[in-house]
Amino acid sequence: MGTYNLPRNVKGEGRILFIFTTKSLIYSAIGAGVGLIFYLIFKIMKIGLVGVISVAFCALIGYGIGMLKVPNIGFLKATKVVAGENLDDVIKRAVKFKQKKNKIYIYDDKEERTNDK
Repeated sequence: MGTYNLPRNVKGEGRILFIFTTKSLIYSAIGAGVGLIFYLIFKIMKIGLVGVISVAFCALIGYGIGMLKVPNIGFLKATKVVAGENLDDVIKRAVKFKQKKNKIYIYDDKEERTNDK
């Protein structure tokens, strides 16, 4: 008797706690680390609740950067170019582009026509 491979859904197996992928968990931890700095500053000023909220907000921003993809918004030309890519990849490319001080040159190959008759 032969053996057969059965297809199965493996999409959720790389997730931790059902919502975190490994990458989004790392970005959330980095965001929470940044928020921890704000927490310590606010704790010194004796408003620790604002510090806790800042930690949660920074972790949420980190989760969004690690998890979300750039949407295709019809009237924005920039989103058409990078639609469907991960947000962190787009940010990384933009930072590298700014660090190298690169320039983009656009060549117009249209010829100007004059009315010669």
